[in-house]
Amino acid sequence: MRKALSLSAMFTGLVQDIGIVRAVEKNGMDMRAEIETHLSLENMSIGASICCAGVCLSVTDKTEKSFFVDISAETLSKTSLAQWGDGKRINLEPSLRLGDELGGHFVFGHVDGLARVEALDPSGVSLRVRLKAPEGLERFIAAKGSVALDGVSLTVNHVQDAFFEVNIIPHTAAYTTLSMLSPGDLLNMEVDMLARYVAKMVGQPR
Repeated sequence: MRKALSLSAMFTGLVQDIGIVRAVEKNGMDMRAEIETHLSLENMSIGASICCAGVCLSVTDKTEKSFFVDISAETLSKTSLAQWGDGKRINLEPSLRLGDELGGHFVFGHVDGLARVEALDPSGVSLRVRLKAPEGLERFIAAKGSVALDGVSLTVNHVQDAFFEVNIIPHTAAYTTLSMLSPGDLLNMEVDMLARYVAKMVGQPR
């Protein structure tokens, strides 16, 4: 049977599983982690890309129910992955394959910085989350635009200076880790690639 062709390191921000970190091992300045998942690993190749809490990582080994990733010192310094420990729950999404349905927005797993949760307010059946963007990234965030937080594609509802708001609907809360947010939490944030290109075209290079 012909295997589906994988698109290199491209995702949609639609989480497919909540994985559980089962072990972390420091290797000098780098780190190795084992992640338990309900995703089918049978046909997942070593070297395949998986978006883990918003970060594109490569599968370096696997068991029947878990996979391993190696995380560089550079990635640890730019993301929240250095805080991983046994039992940590993380959003997972395998790389897109040709023919997959496209949803959310294009996410690359290249984290731009850490957004801080400022406030959580109920809004009907949803949860309204107010966040502060990392310094220098606020210009890439626009109302009705997209942003990826811990690997979840979300629509920006409101922007004011360095602060922005998103709504977490019940479905998103049920199937991602965003139901467990608390003020002060840091989320891996990736701005929309379209916003990055528009900023460059108008003379504001990244």
